[in-house]
Amino acid sequence: MEISFTRVALLAAALFFVGCDQKPQPAKTHATEVTVLEGKTMGTFWRASIPGIDAKRSAELKEKIQTQLDADDQLLSTYKKDSALMRFNDSQSLSPWPVSEAMADIVTTSLRIGARTDGAMDITVGPLVNLWGFGPEQQPVQIPSQEQIDAMKAKTGLQHLTVINQSHQQYLQKDLPDLYVDLSTVGEGYAADHLARLMEQEGISPLSGVGGRRAEQPWYER
Repeated sequence: MEISFTRVALLAAALFFVGCDQKPQPAKTHATEVTVLEGKTMGTFWRASIPGIDAKRSAELKEKIQTQLDADDQLLSTYKKDSALMRFNDSQSLSPWPVSEAMADIVTTSLRIGARTDGAMDITVGPLVNLWGFGPEQQPVQIPSQEQIDAMKAKTGLQHLTVINQSHQQYLQKDLPDLYVDLSTVGEGYAADHLARLMEQEGISPLSGVGGRRAEQPWYER
């Protein structure tokens, strides 16, 4: 499955992050009522503004959106211990680990972007993300020491992660037992791409977004 990053980029240009808003309120656009749908996903939340639908259609669409995002969350989340990604992260095995075609495609694309950016985008920085309190783990009570930072850096590196594609099965393989993959940099865009595709199938052009934080939340809370 090919990830449409062009689609994601176009959608990102129109993203309406909830973090810039107060509590959502219905809006009027040229006398057409806009319905706001929202829910939770990937340790954050999603929002879609859809014009011209009634209450029944609204409920149906919200269920479809949430079902799709729940599936993406179960694949990519670091907040769910039983997600496909976290099962790989928690494994100490250095053997090829079977994954879905979608997971292999996401990681392949992420590794390619990482290489093109000389490691500026690095999906293996999970240990550092967690150390600084930006992951699912409890936030630190003090700034990490240089020794702690160096210890976590030693567990990172794109060169330690490989995607293996075979005819009927894909695998991820790590050569460091503690390698921890964090797909937050692409996960929300991947989910937003699914949301946009779903809306296209429903014949709707929404203004949608995944991620951000509410205006009343401080920057360190998700």
